[in-house]
Amino acid sequence: DDMIMAANWAPNSWTKAEARQLPDYPDADALTRATDTLETFPPLVFAGEARNLTAELAKVAEGKAFLLQGGDCAESFAEHSANNIRDTFRVILQMAVVLTYASKLPVVKLGRMAGQFAKPRSTPNETIDGVELPSYRGD
Repeated sequence: DDMIMAANWAPNSWTKAEARQLPDYPDADALTRATDTLETFPPLVFAGEARNLTAELAKVAEGKAFLLQGGDCAESFAEHSANNIRDTFRVILQMAVVLTYASKLPVVKLGRMAGQFAKPRSTPNETIDGVELPSYRGD
C-alpha cells in the first residue's frame, strides 16, 4: 500500500480525498490563488525528517523510547510569534531532559506549532439560545 500511495502521490492529491470538517470556500478563485502561492514555498517538513520520525516512532511503539508531544490546541494569530514558538520549544526540551533522566529512555520530541489556526467543526452552524450562528472556527 505504501508503494502505491507513494507512486500516486502529488502535491494536489488532497483535493481528491473526502474532506470533512473543513470551512466552506465560497470564492474558488481566492482559494486557487492561495494554494498557488503556497505551492511556491519550500516544504515545512522534508522527506528525510518524516522518515526519521517514522523510525523514531517505531522505537516508541517498541517501548525503546518515550514520545513527548507538545504545542497548542489552537493558535491565535495574535499570539503567533518567534518568541512564543521559541518559548514553547524551550519547554518541550526542558521536559525532555526530565523525562530522559526519569525514564532512562531516549525521548522523541514532537512539536505541534502553527498546526491549527482554525478549529474543525462537524457542522457549519450551531444554535445557541434559539439563535443560529456560524460555528466558531478560531481566528
